Amino acid sequence: MLDSLNTIFSGGAEAAVSMTEVAFSMGMAVLLGAIIAGTYLFANRNAENRKSLAITLLMLPVILAVIILFVGSNVARAFSLAGTMSIVRFRSAPGEPKDIGYIFFATAAGLACGVEFYGGAILFTVLLSIIMLIVESLNIGGSAPLQKLKVTIPEDLNYSNAFSDVFDRFADYSKLSKVKTTELGSLFEVHYDVRLRKDADEKAFIDEIRSRNGNLTVMLSLA
Repeated sequence: MLDSLNTIFSGGAEAAVSMTEVAFSMGMAVLLGAIIAGTYLFANRNAENRKSLAITLLMLPVILAVIILFVGSNVARAFSLAGTMSIVRFRSAPGEPKDIGYIFFATAAGLACGVEFYGGAILFTVLLSIIMLIVESLNIGGSAPLQKLKVTIPEDLNYSNAFSDVFDRFADYSKLSKVKTTELGSLFEVHYDVRLRKDADEKAFIDEIRSRNGNLTVMLSLA
């Protein structure tokens, strides 16, 4: 039975891959993917899509390892894979550049498992994970994360500069990101990206906004 399965996996013509190799590579890829996903979750506790990306980081090394094992040195399979991947469309919104870096991190780990370079894969994953945790803990080259501010205002209030002085007193950065009408056009829903100062009082900031918008809805994503 095992020989039959090995024949199926190897395409029947060449013993390019065995069930044992596939199982070991998948197990190693799962382990490395779990390390990468755990590093991402710990280092990015304020990310909006952290759960879905963490699952992706867990899956990606396993998928790539199996693909590399199955393709092997077979040129026909490689071209078939390239043709298949060319029709794939990724419809999720792009995240932060750092998220893309984690995707490449998981990709490299999966490729290393696929070519059975396990020692290098482990060393690479562990070292880069430690480096990322150190960078995040020291906040090297970074600052406070951006927060999303959503304010509902009456139609007679000019949203473009209604809160300018409030932002100047409480925030290091502010930018209008989206405006839409609501309640049949009687209200505006205005979205800002803001970065509050380290010593800023969030409650006082929200109270200032509420005093300008007639005590309508104010929503601030807290870090």
